[in-house]
Amino acid sequence: MEPTAVRYIKLGEGGRWAHSCIEIDGTIRLGYASNQNIESLNKEWDKVLEYWLQYRNGRQGSASNDLRQIQEFYELPKTTLWITFHNRLLYWCFADEKVRELAEDGSRVRRAIGGWSCRTHNGQLLHVSNLDGRVSKVQAYKGTICSIERADYLIRKIQGQEQPEVLATRAALGQLVHEAINLIRGLWWHDFELLADLIFSRSGWQRVSVLGKTEKDIDIDMLSPTTNKRAFVQVKSSADFAALQGSINFFRNSEVYDEMYFVVHTPRDARVLDYNENGITVVGPEMLAEWTINAGLLDWLIKKHE
Repeated sequence: MEPTAVRYIKLGEGGRWAHSCIEIDGTIRLGYASNQNIESLNKEWDKVLEYWLQYRNGRQGSASNDLRQIQEFYELPKTTLWITFHNRLLYWCFADEKVRELAEDGSRVRRAIGGWSCRTHNGQLLHVSNLDGRVSKVQAYKGTICSIERADYLIRKIQGQEQPEVLATRAALGQLVHEAINLIRGLWWHDFELLADLIFSRSGWQRVSVLGKTEKDIDIDMLSPTTNKRAFVQVKSSADFAALQGSINFFRNSEVYDEMYFVVHTPRDARVLDYNENGITVVGPEMLAEWTINAGLLDWLIKKHE
């Protein structure tokens, strides 16, 4: 997929032709200057421009823009990538170079080669909400055909490729998580327990009590006000599998708790992080660092080391 040009096309005023063009006919369609079709079909562009100058009351800029859009519909090659929007999805196609006139209304069409698609080459839907705003903003274009500000981004998106800025951000985030883990491991045990408490409270849990001093298997007793579920958190700076198993046994024998969280920044046994059971979540160093960042607690963590 190496398009020589990329263009947005509005399929009728307010997109009124989008359904028929995309889902029925498999065409791109232009309704511009239907009374100038003969001149357009013969590519007598001087006559087309003369008409639009008269129509636009001599405004050269407006008439030239009209002419540009009509010319592009007729002359852009089949290697041009066309995009449009319909039902909150981006659709794309390549179009055959032959232009046909529709007798019923004088509009013109080009056949979409292979039809329109709203998916990437990897099969992912192209939701408007997942597009760069500099691409999706063309929906507000008042004309019919225009170029795309980030054509290179759009091509990569359709090909299912990661964007360079996304790759760079992922790498930076990975480094940030790594550094956050080191900071978390340097916390005094009381501050580490406080960090866990802050993470869960910012996630919507309400602390019922802190029981670490009186109940060895529970550090934080929590309630979710939205689901009315009860959970407890066991916080360990370092832990082996036996420590995890002790909390699991307590959870299984409890009739109070719906969930349990085992938070540890330095597990001494790989089986701790590998453990998986419904209702039991082991929060290891990487997950803990990610939760700290997502909860907006990175600044709090940094200040603990200043």
